[in-house]
Amino acid sequence: MHQDSVYQITITGDGVSLDGILRIPDQTTGVVAFAHGSGSGRFSPRNQYVARVLETGGFATLLLDLLTPDESDDRRKVFNIDLLANRLLLAQTWLATHRSTSGLRAGYFGASTGAAAALQAAARRPQAVGAVVSRGGRPDLAGPYLRQVSAPTLLLVGGDDGPVIDMNQEALAQLTCTKQLTIIPGASHLFEEPGTLEQVAREAGHWFQQYLRPASSA
Repeated sequence: MHQDSVYQITITGDGVSLDGILRIPDQTTGVVAFAHGSGSGRFSPRNQYVARVLETGGFATLLLDLLTPDESDDRRKVFNIDLLANRLLLAQTWLATHRSTSGLRAGYFGASTGAAAALQAAARRPQAVGAVVSRGGRPDLAGPYLRQVSAPTLLLVGGDDGPVIDMNQEALAQLTCTKQLTIIPGASHLFEEPGTLEQVAREAGHWFQQYLRPASSA
């Protein structure tokens, strides 16, 4: 079994320094940047689990703190989707120029509020992203950007997460790209029930395998 290359990285720009973990499998077909939800970051056990599964499928992963420790305590910044999207785009620029990932097509995996940031970032820089996956997300918070998203988008929601199901259904109606809403039976908002997070990881892996193909050399 090949060993992944693991890098502790710091991305600087816009007056901040953001810490992250970049893992690159031996055979890599794309890179997935994670946009975490409120109160979460690069050490999120749920996103770490999904990242490991994606890595076994040949994807590099970047788990990045989109907010500094001080900012994470400021609820205005935690729910500032414009700010979170700016930080994700900063990370995407870094991935596009880093020697280990510069040739890889990028995808976004967003959780909770991070899903809105991922969708806004995808709308603002469409050529940079090949696919988006949302886990228990708030895509509705992306607002008018939803109609501008061109990357194939998968919305994953727990079957017991009633209000968020409604929000995702409304967002799905506004998306004009290739899109899918998958409801995972028996799962609550955090997918803590046995087997539900595994299903999230499987669905995400299939979506990225289908749509996150290497960029054309033409």
